[in-house]
Amino acid sequence: MNELIEMEIARHDWKGMLCGCGDSAEHLVGDLLRLAGRGASREPDHVSFEEHVWCPVILWEPAPAVTAVALAALADEVTPEARGWFLDLLQAMVAGEGTDWDSARRGIDLPERCRSLAAQGIWLLYQEVMSDRCPGGAGTAFEILTVVEPDRVRLQRVRELAADWLPVCCRTGLCDDDLPVGDR
Repeated sequence: MNELIEMEIARHDWKGMLCGCGDSAEHLVGDLLRLAGRGASREPDHVSFEEHVWCPVILWEPAPAVTAVALAALADEVTPEARGWFLDLLQAMVAGEGTDWDSARRGIDLPERCRSLAAQGIWLLYQEVMSDRCPGGAGTAFEILTVVEPDRVRLQRVRELAADWLPVCCRTGLCDDDLPVGDR
């Protein structure tokens, strides 16, 4: 099961997407592979996707494809370090507030698409919380769940079960999204 990332990357037309840097998103393929430890060095390498896929308030066209690759990474065999980086990337995707101008003009709501994709991987996120297999990963996965999980009772139950390894903000509900999932 160590080719899921590559398989998901191959599903997308990266060359046909406009990156936040203004170029084709084709260069993101190498960045995603390096992040996963599938680059030339075969070791995970931290890569920033800020200003390429996201900024604090905007998501760009590649965001849903990057979201899908991040979910594939959670199902794939990656190092704990790379797993944490993919969780951070996924969190940035679901926290997006706006859509780049070109995508918005075409009627595409990138934050909603990313949240919808993340919701499809909800059990991968619960597995990350309950396994606590990478430093900080359980908290990041839980914070993502507070955005995409419609079943607040289930979320509360997991909060109780994982309380020993969740950060204080997750144990106390400070990280919870106040909006019901259907109202976004």
